[in-house]
Amino acid sequence: MAQDKFVEAGGLRLHYLDYGGEGRPWLICIHGLTGNAHNFDALAPHLTPRYHALSIDVRGRGDSAWGPPTEYLPQNYATDLTAMLDALGIAKATLIGTSMGGIISMMFAGGWPERVERLVLNDIGPEIDPAGGARIASYVSETPEKFADLAEVAAYYRRNYPSMAKVPEDALREWAKWSVKPVADGGLTWKMDPAIRRPIRGGTAQQRFDLWVPFARISCPILVIRGADSDILSPLTARQMRTTHTDVTVAEVPGIGHAPSLTEPESLAALSIFLQLP
Repeated sequence: MAQDKFVEAGGLRLHYLDYGGEGRPWLICIHGLTGNAHNFDALAPHLTPRYHALSIDVRGRGDSAWGPPTEYLPQNYATDLTAMLDALGIAKATLIGTSMGGIISMMFAGGWPERVERLVLNDIGPEIDPAGGARIASYVSETPEKFADLAEVAAYYRRNYPSMAKVPEDALREWAKWSVKPVADGGLTWKMDPAIRRPIRGGTAQQRFDLWVPFARISCPILVIRGADSDILSPLTARQMRTTHTDVTVAEVPGIGHAPSLTEPESLAALSIFLQLP
């Protein structure tokens, strides 16, 4: 079972899950724009036989502290990651980043290439397909502030997250429960800082940066996992990533949009080879 832990970084109290694997190489998981550390709960058992796996709550999400509204930007998230690793005494790690977590990972791996052993990018690249970016900006900014119960939260995810359309109800509610918290007058509301949604600072804000620059500086092997139906990572961008970097492997997950859970058979097969999992 994962242990809840906290670390001071960037002037904030940031939460992370420690899945165990003491004495093994470090591996850090980083979630997407509206996700949280628990998004990797199902994947973690596959990682810990080989790695000491952690999953972080990016500032303003999950059980991490909220920051100033103007500072919810990718460069600050990358700085937070650096501070967290320094505070934990982690000199080098493998990174797994989903969507926004992949952007953070690219910025970190390009800024501190000597600190990243291997990099997994889950349905994200240096460019975002405009159609997918617009879709995310729309549903994130228009999401309800409150829900009557967990069933309503699960229904919201099923409507707006293509990869969850076919997830069994029990599994979807288990996944969704970590994103919300009770409110005093009944019902549930998001754990995520509302300032992240008003205006959205993630799905579109990162396009101000030329992420090809840090991507080109990455020196470690890269695995790109792409949902075959993704509207975020286009086939063209995936091909460009292979020509820009000398060691990029691309694995596609059929029938999945943005973003794969990483527990699909195709994802696990690619991860097992790339991360040398037992």
